[in-house]
Formats: sequence, C-alpha cells, structure tokens
Amino acid sequence: MAKLLQLLLSVAEKAANVARVCRQEASLFELLVQEKTGADKNKKFVQDFKTLADVLIQEMIRHDVCAQFPELAGFIHGEESNKFENGLGESVTVTVCAQEEDTTTLLAKVLDGDQNAASLLTKVIHQDLQIRDEMAESLQLSISPADVGIWIDPIDGTSQYIEGKEEEEPDEGFCPFGLPCALVLIGVYLRSTGQPVMGVINQPFNHKDSAGKGWKGQHVWGVSYEDVNVCSCTQRRPSCQQKKDYLSVLLSSSERPAVKDALAAISNGSLMYASGAGYKILCVVQGLVDVYVLSEGSTFKWDSCAPHALLRALGGGISDLSECLRAHVKGKEGHAAELTYHQPHTESHGVDRWANRGGIIAYLESSVLDKVVAALAGKI
Repeated sequence: MAKLLQLLLSVAEKAANVARVCRQEASLFELLVQEKTGADKNKKFVQDFKTLADVLIQEMIRHDVCAQFPELAGFIHGEESNKFENGLGESVTVTVCAQEEDTTTLLAKVLDGDQNAASLLTKVIHQDLQIRDEMAESLQLSISPADVGIWIDPIDGTSQYIEGKEEEEPDEGFCPFGLPCALVLIGVYLRSTGQPVMGVINQPFNHKDSAGKGWKGQHVWGVSYEDVNVCSCTQRRPSCQQKKDYLSVLLSSSERPAVKDALAAISNGSLMYASGAGYKILCVVQGLVDVYVLSEGSTFKWDSCAPHALLRALGGGISDLSECLRAHVKGKEGHAAELTYHQPHTESHGVDRWANRGGIIAYLESSVLDKVVAALAGKI
C-alpha cells in the first residue's frame, strides 16, 4: 500500500499539471468548458460545468493506477462521465491510450482537429513523473490493493477553476474563493466496510512562482488504517477553540438561514465562508477552522473520501449530520455516524446515488462534533 500511496501522489501531481496547462492556454480553456446536463447535473448550482480537464485527469489516474495495480480495475470511481461532445456534435469516449500518438488522435477529435492543443495535453498526460516522499515510502501497511476502492474528484471546486479568480492564499487564514479552492482529490476506501483509509489532496494553484506568472502547487496526504495514523499535514495552526470558548465555523454561502442562526450562537456570531467542499474540509485538516458544516445533501463521495482519510489520521472525521441529529434526539451522545464510501443509494439515479444526502460535519475533535450537533438539534 505504500507503493499505491506513492503512485497516487505522482498521478495527483500529473493531474495538477493538466489543470494548470488548461488554464494557461486561454483559447484551449474556452474550448473545453461544457455544461453538465441530465443525470450528471449537480442540482446545487444553476450552472454546473464539465471540463475536458476533469475527464482527462480522471481517465489518466484510472489508466496509470490500473497499469501498476490491475486488481483495482472496476473499483476506481470518479465524478465525471468520460463521454465528451465536440463542436461537430460527435460523442467521443475519452480514454488514455497506451501510445502517445493514439491519445493525441483521440483528443484531436474532441478538440475539433486542433492538433497543437491535443499534443500539448498528451505530453502532460504521458509524462513520466514520480514524486518522492520519504514519509510515504517508509509506511508499513498490512492491506492489499485488492481490498480497496478509489474515489477521484478530478477538479473539486470546478466553478472556481473555471471562473479563475487569481487570488493567492494568504499567509494566515484561508482563501474564500478563487483558484486555490480548486483541488485534485483521490480517496481510498475499504471495499468491505467503506471506511476511508488513505487520501491524497493536491492543490494545483497554491501560490504564484517568484516571477508572478505561473502557479505552483502543494500536496498533503493521510493514512488511517488499524493502528497506523499518519498525515503529512503536521504543521497545523492552533484552532480557534484552543484560544477561546467559541468555535470557528466554516459554511457554504448558500447555507440555510436556520443553520446560520443556530451556529452563530457557538461562533460568537462570526461565521466564515469559502468555496469548494474539498477545500472547506482541507481548512479543517489544516486547523484553520474548527468545523465545516453543510446541511444539504449536495456533496458526494468523491468530494469527501480523500479529506476524510486525512481527518481520521489526525483523530477527527466526517459525520452524517442527519444521523447525528437523530442520535441526539434518542439520547445517544457521542454518536459519530461517520460517512462510508462503498454503498450507493440504490433508489436514486445519476450522481444522487453517491450523495452525502444527510449533510456533513467535518471536525478534528469529537467535542466539536458534540457542540455543533447540540446547537443544531431541534433547529433544522
């Protein structure tokens, strides 16, 4: 499993390179954006987008992982359909081919014959990139890749990636919107229980380079399995809870007024907002906030699996808000109701089959979970 982690770190960096290339080529980027429709449309947004960058990243990860771990074939899941429609109305199934020239030919068909753009993307997809991480290489895990599955969110925070606000993360605190909110998320879960055991988060747009022209990224990872709990995100800032009696609460700007009112009481009226579900959970991982709460079922397994593994490695978790509230009513204090990742909602269709439909609470400390549930009980 240490080898799988090293591979996921490398493919996540390749994915970040794809995301950056697609942003840097303005004409290419405008050509790639397509609107999601039908069963693939996320109901939370008036307009939701599918990009070729999304599809390429997902299929590249699937290709690279299965090449080294064929036992994972059929157990690598992603947000995106790999069907793409070009300007001629032709439907093309996007895959990564064994040979570069074949991938270029396929992408040129998607890109209405644009050979230059197709070649540029193919070069990034087929690059031989290996990330070295001594901590990851030293891990000893008694779990077989045949026992796990993978969730991929190629670009979490797609709307921020498309809008492309050139906001860098501040030295202190977090970025409420902009390119830093766009993340590559790769989560690994146990097929038997759905427990998240490994997560890799790559932030392609963390800061500008010294010349201020291009973007540089960063990555974090975590493993939580049996007695192994390791996270690369060790330099966390102290949470607000450690400094005062109130919690720092992070929400979506579209959160329900009743939730905002209830949580204002435990946050001293100072609620905070940011874009991207994965990014908001990353803020909890980094200790920038105490908790992220979402009352709607508008996140999905691919949004939460990777950062959930990191939180578990640090002693926290992500819980089903509705289940926690029901347990509270029944007097079952401390009921974590953590999310799992192996079973769909069989009565639902499209992306809703994999929705975290009870809402979520992401936290580092169980006492924070208890306070949030108590504050919301009977209010929503």
